[in-house]
Amino acid sequence: MKKLTEIRWHGRGGQGAKTASLLLADVAFSTGMYIQGFPEYGPERMGAPITAYNRLSNEPLRVHSNIYEPDFVAVVDDTLLESVDVTAGLKEEGAIVINTKKDPKELLPLLKGYKGKIYTIDAAKISLECIGKNIPNTPMLAAMVHASKVMDEQLFLDNMRASFKHKFATKPEVVDGNMKALSMALEEVKVYEG
Repeated sequence: MKKLTEIRWHGRGGQGAKTASLLLADVAFSTGMYIQGFPEYGPERMGAPITAYNRLSNEPLRVHSNIYEPDFVAVVDDTLLESVDVTAGLKEEGAIVINTKKDPKELLPLLKGYKGKIYTIDAAKISLECIGKNIPNTPMLAAMVHASKVMDEQLFLDNMRASFKHKFATKPEVVDGNMKALSMALEEVKVYEG
């Protein structure tokens, strides 16, 4: 991993973008990284656009602000592409990860001329299949780890299993479903390099 990786998450209230950023921070911390994971709060309500952030580094973090020039962007709901400038400040050597059923070429007109890598994944399908609910944050988390390469994927899975076992000690079926969703997402995420 490079010295500092900054990630911005875009989602809607209730889809788990904030939780995904906090889970990524938690698992990165458990691997020895310096981390920040935080949401940007406003008058959010269920379904309203929200933003969350991650900073991950091998060195202490001294910046404490929103992220304006992210290395990576996650879009948990592709309908946001029509109303939010998700590529604002996004570095072209990074990537955008989008939860969508659409072909990346269909999304290009909505990405404001962004020329970097586009990763797509049908996180809704994976979460319905593995968890039984449309909660796309778990597959999106795995897709972001795959795209950003902030950590080894097996290390990520091992640490997520430990985290889920702790959080859901009385609900082993939740652990199994989420772990299946993470593994499936790592296999199904696709990259488009226009």
